[in-house]
Amino acid sequence: MAIGAVERVRWPAHATPMHIDGLWHTTCFEAFLAKPDGSYLELNFATSGAWATYRFEGYRDGMSPASDLPSPRSFLEQGAEHVALTVLYELTGEFALPLKLALSAVIEETDGTKSYWALAHPPGKPDFHHPTCFAATLPAPNAA
Repeated sequence: MAIGAVERVRWPAHATPMHIDGLWHTTCFEAFLAKPDGSYLELNFATSGAWATYRFEGYRDGMSPASDLPSPRSFLEQGAEHVALTVLYELTGEFALPLKLALSAVIEETDGTKSYWALAHPPGKPDFHHPTCFAATLPAPNAA
């Protein structure tokens, strides 16, 4: 997809913010936060305001809804040549920093074509859960 082709993207229509499963089937943005023990949190956000959170015990293992975690707040800015989704998400005490971070997106075009974007990709087909995707670190805050 060419840079600046936002009019070709299938953007989910804005709706009341709520938890919805299966956001990855169309345009959505994802963040994964991994603890040192290998367990991780998957956060999905759509431009509609919909979101979903899941816990995993390990690589694609032990998935469960993270319904006890706080709801995110999101803000959408959309122009003729850009879309910016800002999400504020408060981590609970169970997710002490530092954490490994993976950022990714599924982009669906109006013709149904999908592309998969990430900070890093493993070899083969896209797999946002793969350890290779956890290419960044959310550091602990500096002591003042």
